[in-house]
This record gives sequence, C-alpha cells and structure tokens, in this order.
Amino acid sequence: MPERDARPLRVAVVGAGTFGRNHLRVYRELELAGAAVELAAVVDPNEAARPAATAKYAIPGFASIDECLAACKLDAASLCVPTVHHAACAQTLLAAGVDLLIEKPIAAGLAEADEIVRLARDLGRTVQIGHLERFNPAVRAVRGLLNHPMFFEVHRLSVFTPRSLDVDVVLDLMIHDLDIVLSLVGSPVREVRAVGLPVLSPRVDIANVRLEFENGCVANLTASRVSTERVRKMRFFQPHQYLSLDFARQDLLLIDVTAASGMDPAQLAALATAAALGGQPAPGMSLRKVPVESGEPLRLEIESFLNAVRRRAQPEVSVEDGRAVLALALQINAAIAAHARHTGL
Repeated sequence: MPERDARPLRVAVVGAGTFGRNHLRVYRELELAGAAVELAAVVDPNEAARPAATAKYAIPGFASIDECLAACKLDAASLCVPTVHHAACAQTLLAAGVDLLIEKPIAAGLAEADEIVRLARDLGRTVQIGHLERFNPAVRAVRGLLNHPMFFEVHRLSVFTPRSLDVDVVLDLMIHDLDIVLSLVGSPVREVRAVGLPVLSPRVDIANVRLEFENGCVANLTASRVSTERVRKMRFFQPHQYLSLDFARQDLLLIDVTAASGMDPAQLAALATAAALGGQPAPGMSLRKVPVESGEPLRLEIESFLNAVRRRAQPEVSVEDGRAVLALALQINAAIAAHARHTGL
C-alpha cells in the first residue's frame, strides 16, 4: 500500500473523559517524541472536561463534532465517547473522510456495528477498534508460541468504580478477554453457557462464561467489577505446554509438561500453578519465563493505528474483529438473561 505524504497526521480526540484523557496524553507524547502526528483538537460537550483539556494541551476545543470539522482539517480521530454514541459519531466523522480509532466495544448493538463496518468499507476509511489488550506486550509475545490451544482459564477482576456503568461487565471488562481468546483460537464458537448477576449497579456486574469452539477448544472466563482485588490473568493449555499470562505485570510463563502428558487438565493446572508460585518446576516439568519487551499498550495501540492510517493498511484490530467480539458478547448476555429467567433470579 502506498504511504501518505510525510506531513504530520492531524488528530482529534472526541470525548475528554477517562479514556479520552489518556488518548490526549499519548498523542501529545508521540508528537513531542518526533512522531509524524499533531494533536489538533478535542471535542466534548462537557463544559468542565473540555476547557481542562484545551488548557493542558493548548489545543482548540469544540462542543460538537460538526463544530470541529467546520474549523479543523482532520486526518484521524480517537472516538472515546460512551458506547451508545459510537455509531452516530462514527458516521459523521467517516463521512467527513476521517479515519477512526474507536474505543471498545465498537457499538451498542449489531445493527450499529454493521453500519460502521459498511461505512468503513464503502468510504475506504481505516477503522481500528480499541481492544487494548491485543497490544499488551505479553499477548504479543504469546502469539509466537501458539500450538493449537485447547483449554483457557481467564480471570479479569476489578474493584467497583462508577466508570462505564452504561454497559454491563461483559461489554466493559470481559470483552477484552473474549477478543484475545477469539484471536488465539481461530475457530467459530459452537456453544455458550453463562451466568451473571447485578450487584452494585442495575446491570450485570459479575459473570462466568463457558465457551466451546468448533475445534474442541474450551474457554472458561470470569469477569467482575465488584471484586476486592484487581486480577487480569489468562492461563491456557496446548499440547504438552501450559502458558500463564499476567496482563498487569506483562509477564508470560511457559511450562513444558511433556513428561507429565498423561495427567488430566486439572492435575496439570494444579502442578503448573504450584510451580509458578514456587518458582520451581514440578517433577516432569520445565519452567521458563518468556522474554517480554515491556511497553504501554495504549501507546502501542495508537502507534499501530497511525501506521495503518499512513499506509492505508488493515489495522491490527479491524472493524470486523470488533463486530465479531460484540456479537459474541451480546450472545453471552442473552445466555445470562436466559439463565436468570430459568432460575428465577
């Protein structure tokens, strides 16, 4: 694909909340580091958030996308508004020829996601979905070690905050892990079983999901935003190997279990966990820490997005990827609702 000219890409951040502030920071850091990008504007209707951002970064601020487009020439934008506004904002920006990095999930529903997919295709625009954990250095390191993974155990636990209560825990937290598992397994989902409960909000705050894939792989995922601790871990088995990934620490541990291959998964998990905690391999196992080049996932994500925009290339997390994981998340929510009706919860 031909590259765009070498002039800096002019970028706006739409939404100056928690996510938007981080996008603003990273774009400015890249700009100061000499990257070919210019933080050009911020858009937010909030009369407190917008002036704070304009003052900190010395950029113009606008109450609406239309005002921004009328005053600024943009190449790209980060869309960091609440999920319910993704489709409308994306439509306006894509129609104006602006390439987009859309925070996850892609949209509130499949019809809206399909419209974003259609617009990106028809208008020839680059759209990347902000599934941040794809850019976690430990996740990147694990891709070179894949060998037909067959069993996943995933936990993502967080303490309660009022952030992102416009969506449930599946769309808020678990969607990160759903995206990773889908990308690692590479097989269609055959069966979904799920249970979840609201605890401190009107929406589901804790959920447990079992996925079975067409190739026989099974994934168990738990997500909670009402935990007393923060946990972001994934463990999975593939032939004769156990891999343990800590998203927060950006650690990746590989345990070769060839000599213990006659054990069942529960026995392997117990031995591997004991080995990981003790720092020493159990009998029949060899343990090694996989080298991981540390880095801020958001910066890596934004650099990847800007590179895709410049080269007119397929982004690492495509709009179709975003649509696929949203479809699975909504299927899980339907299974949770069906379980609730069945049990009378």
